[in-house]
Amino acid sequence: MHSDHDVFLASIHSRTCVTITFFSEEDGRVIIRRCAPMDYGPSRRAKDGADRYHLWDYESDKGAHTLSLLPSVVRSIAAGNQPFDPAEFVTWQTKWFVSRDWDKFS
Repeated sequence: MHSDHDVFLASIHSRTCVTITFFSEEDGRVIIRRCAPMDYGPSRRAKDGADRYHLWDYESDKGAHTLSLLPSVVRSIAAGNQPFDPAEFVTWQTKWFVSRDWDKFS
């Protein structure tokens, strides 16, 4: 768990974007992105059971998509003030690890 974990959780509950700074092994450098925080918990794709920060990355050079980051690669999570609407990206039946009130997307 990262030291800014509480910022991440608060942003889930307030439906506001975060600015996340992380080291990308794929790119070999630190990257900063504006994202919607989606969840914190094990990845359903990676089968290692490790908890990750799951975010909707609005600014990826590959188009908007899910970003799942291990806490060890996260440098910082800063609260933003830009709201997001889960309807922008939630297209599946949800089963969140972090409980929240996102209406029909909870």
